[in-house]
Amino acid sequence: MTTETLPTAPLPQPLPGPDWLPDPGTYGAAPDRCIVELTARFGPLTTLRRRLTALDATLTVAPDSDDCVLSLELAGRPLGGRVLTFVSTSLTPTDGATRLHVPGELALAGEPAEATFGFRVVERTADRLLVLGTVRLPYRPLHRRTGLTLPRTRPAARVRLLVAAEFTCAA
Repeated sequence: MTTETLPTAPLPQPLPGPDWLPDPGTYGAAPDRCIVELTARFGPLTTLRRRLTALDATLTVAPDSDDCVLSLELAGRPLGGRVLTFVSTSLTPTDGATRLHVPGELALAGEPAEATFGFRVVERTADRLLVLGTVRLPYRPLHRRTGLTLPRTRPAARVRLLVAAEFTCAA
């Protein structure tokens, strides 16, 4: 038996200096450029996987990362006709600015629940940011706080939201 080492793709290099985000301004992701998936898991089994529609995906970039705002409004059949919102007021770069740590609040009908997205920066230019991120939350506390209800035939212990979005300058 032999082993072979395969080459790996290089990670995106951070831009020099403080330019780890695009230029300050308001950026939006068109509905066809924002993919959101809701996944429910029970142990090792995936019991539900559905796409959600991004009604609004907006990123406001400020000179200070603590003043940046990310907001998402999501709708779809698993949400029972309601709108799921995520709002964050800070973006923190990690791993040499190839990842973004985005704490915020996830709300549906009840109280908002704290959630932290981990985004990987796939590509960035002066007027564009392409990211891929996930948030994983335990289902029962999320159900109690926000009112998110999955069908009884779809048991869940954990819920994951996956977001792939291309934010481009709105101006």
